[in-house]
Amino acid sequence: MSGPAVDWDALHAEAVRMTERAYCPYSEFPVGVAGLVDDGRVVAGCNVENAGYGVTLCAECGMVSSLHATGGGRLVAVWCVDGRGETLMPCGRCRQLLWENGTPDTVLRTPEGDLPMREVLPQAFGPEDLVTHRP
Repeated sequence: MSGPAVDWDALHAEAVRMTERAYCPYSEFPVGVAGLVDDGRVVAGCNVENAGYGVTLCAECGMVSSLHATGGGRLVAVWCVDGRGETLMPCGRCRQLLWENGTPDTVLRTPEGDLPMREVLPQAFGPEDLVTHRP
């Protein structure tokens, strides 16, 4: 993996801090996430629920929004946690967000250990598929 060294303790601390900012009055399940960007920045997010459950925002959505709002770049490493600081596996939609805003080598801390996105989302669909499959 190229780019900045990953300080997993700092990512975990930021992800835990984000759980304290989560808006989750319906599920009472706070989620926080933090990611290291290829330029050394750390971006983070928390879940934001909505009474219309389908428009609830996952923590990873907030983190990706922060990534772009603060200058873009590619995610190098990501850690998602629950309100107790325990490691969570992102949902399928969020795995797609991480794929498109990282690289196949972006490392995700999972309940089973650190895995590159190519293993978390095998045979991923990405921007290159939109170009190669146009009529």
